[in-house]
Amino acid sequence: MHGSGDAPNGRPDLTSTWIELAIRLAVLGLLVYWAFILIRPFITIAIWSIVLTVALYPVYDWMVRHMGGRRRLAATLLTLISLLIVIGPATWLVLGLVDGIGMLSTRLDFSTLVMPPPPEVIKAWPLVGEPIYQFWDLASTNLREALAKVAPHLKPVGSALFQIATGAGTGMITFFIAIVVAGFLFSPAPWLAETMRSFSRRLAADRGEEFVDLAGATIRTVARGVIGISALQAFFVGIGLMVAGIPGASLLTSAVLILGIVQIGASIVMIPLIIWSWFTMETTSALLFTAYMIPVGLMDNLLKPLVMGRGLNTPMLVILIGVMGGVLSYGITGLFLGPIVLAVIWELLGAWIKEREGG
Repeated sequence: MHGSGDAPNGRPDLTSTWIELAIRLAVLGLLVYWAFILIRPFITIAIWSIVLTVALYPVYDWMVRHMGGRRRLAATLLTLISLLIVIGPATWLVLGLVDGIGMLSTRLDFSTLVMPPPPEVIKAWPLVGEPIYQFWDLASTNLREALAKVAPHLKPVGSALFQIATGAGTGMITFFIAIVVAGFLFSPAPWLAETMRSFSRRLAADRGEEFVDLAGATIRTVARGVIGISALQAFFVGIGLMVAGIPGASLLTSAVLILGIVQIGASIVMIPLIIWSWFTMETTSALLFTAYMIPVGLMDNLLKPLVMGRGLNTPMLVILIGVMGGVLSYGITGLFLGPIVLAVIWELLGAWIKEREGG
């Protein structure tokens, strides 16, 4: 006999169990969502702090050994050195931009700037010839009025440039904070690494610990092969530009560094500079400048395969695809996330193929 409130086969108990499970999952999901909202502003800082800790830990370990085991002193000293390495080029860039803007504003004196009248042949250009001729003719007679006409169209460009500058400034502040946080992570790094290994063994008992080691090796490889070589190349480019007296040397050097990191390459900056040198410098100076810049420009292609081919079984092509895809998808943070994800997937795919072949 069933109770008056019971249905056969215990269905009410089963229904109440599912309802209770759904409520628990909903509450858990809500708590996880709130936790994510709270920590979301710090995710980028946390990622960069972990990346810096992993990349710089061999240097930290070396300093500890040579400082008599003084771990806190080594962490503090390494943090200060890292901040100086970052602040120095950033200050150089800002001062260069200020000088460049001052020089540009001095040269662009509208009271003395005169444009020649447009050639008549422009009128014959299809579709765009007449508007270009009229605007050029107006600029040759009244430059201020011509600029007033194009000013509304330049506002979106100015807004985009302002957003880029704001993002760059925010990113730099984030990076400074990440360096400081990394300084506090050096001492407990072995314990944190062991915790990650234990967690990975719970996820994948067979190869979880191997994947943690793979992620660390990938971070160090990318730091050496991408950021390290790009910084080295930018350093030598900056020396060449300063010795040659190239205007805007700090801005051009920063462009070389950024283009090297995002895997576009510094050639789009260096080739025009070499061509420009032959039009503005004496033959001997241009020849010396070219002889110096060509090997510096090839440094990236020569050293990167040697550096990135060490310490990893993952093919370099997979790492490079991860670097470029990560940067395009997630910005500078993806520089490390992309190759780590692809390296793990590559190892999983290789293990799966071997298992299928063995079966």
